[in-house]
Amino acid sequence: MRFTSTPRGARLARRLVSHRLNDWGHPYATPVNEALTLITAELTANAVRHGHVPGRDFHIQLTLAEGVFRIEVTDTRAERRPPCTPPTPDSVSESGRGLLLVDALADDWGVTPRPAAPGKTVWAELRVRTGGHSHTLRVAPAPTNVDLLLSTASLLRDAPASQPGDASCGDHRL
Repeated sequence: MRFTSTPRGARLARRLVSHRLNDWGHPYATPVNEALTLITAELTANAVRHGHVPGRDFHIQLTLAEGVFRIEVTDTRAERRPPCTPPTPDSVSESGRGLLLVDALADDWGVTPRPAAPGKTVWAELRVRTGGHSHTLRVAPAPTNVDLLLSTASLLRDAPASQPGDASCGDHRL
């Protein structure tokens, strides 16, 4: 599906993926739905923030094949590719953790050039159990990643409000 390259478009894409997963038998509160919804939120926010070309939309595709969900987010900006390994932001940085989340939640992810057009596709895969009622095959993320994310959330929550005239422009992710 195609979405406007705006925060609203990213939000709608995330909601569509969550609803589609629910329709496919992975209810909203299940680990599969929550993980893929968060992965979608991060990839679409990155497409809006880093892959935006004025007048161009981004596309998402969600597939399930042989017990593997694959989410693909395609934008038209070829020169801004994410790194193969997410960089570790410093402890006071207010942004830059999206790909760390994707890396921690997905079983695999990567970037491929967009065939026959300018741009790129950032994709992530999540394996799920196809039989039985359990949808959790995941191993918890390494404690260092979780600790970093929790400490960042704590820093952001407890940070004093920015003063008038501050030039900082934090990450406006969904």
